[in-house]
Amino acid sequence: QVQLEESGGGLVQAGGSLRLSCAASGSSFRINVMGWHRQAPGKQRELIAHITSGGSTAYADSVKGRFTISRDNTKNTVHLQMNSLKPEDTAVYFCYVVASRAWNTYEYWGQGTQVTVSS
Repeated sequence: QVQLEESGGGLVQAGGSLRLSCAASGSSFRINVMGWHRQAPGKQRELIAHITSGGSTAYADSVKGRFTISRDNTKNTVHLQMNSLKPEDTAVYFCYVVASRAWNTYEYWGQGTQVTVSS
């Protein structure tokens, strides 16, 4: 089992910044992909950014150029720096990881952290 602990959500004005963090813990697992989804009220959950263990990144068009994902492999931690926030970024943000052990691959999700951007 991999546990994920998220931090950094909150309330910010439009144009402001927030930094989300997520720490993964779980013995004998190799953490492969780490990333973030978000879900706004009445909308489907969407993938917004992910990063591989090798450092390759991908972003949703809606956040490209404003959000930056990074990770510390020594601490199994992923960060999401969110700049130039807009009211439409308001959502619950979920950390997720793809981890492997032996020949099996697993996906784990955090509980979510609320981000609210006021206009």
